[in-house]
Amino acid sequence: VQLQASGGGLVQTGGSLRISCTASGRTFNNYAMGWFRQIPGKERIFVASISASGSFTFYADSVEGRFTISRDNAKNTVYLYMNSLKPEDTAVYYCAARPRLTSDRIDEYDYVGQGTQVTVSS
Repeated sequence: VQLQASGGGLVQTGGSLRISCTASGRTFNNYAMGWFRQIPGKERIFVASISASGSFTFYADSVEGRFTISRDNAKNTVYLYMNSLKPEDTAVYYCAARPRLTSDRIDEYDYVGQGTQVTVSS
């Protein structure tokens, strides 16, 4: 599975942004998808995940109520809608794929895409 993330950019505090991740190479709807983020010198941490069917979603406490993960299996794409952005949301965001079940651990994902930079100005 090849994963291509896009949509990052610069946004002001309190603003919104949508990032996307498009998959190719395998049957997308067999894979659970996750978003992780990383700041320099730190490990990648869990942000959100969605089951292969899209029926189940999970969020880190730090983004619960502000971020929404969704997927369009017809377009092989997973989205992360980010609202009420804060400077501490600034990071490189990575999408990841693993068969069937979601996980909040990056090392349990079989595929990780390149990141997209999200910067929230104060």
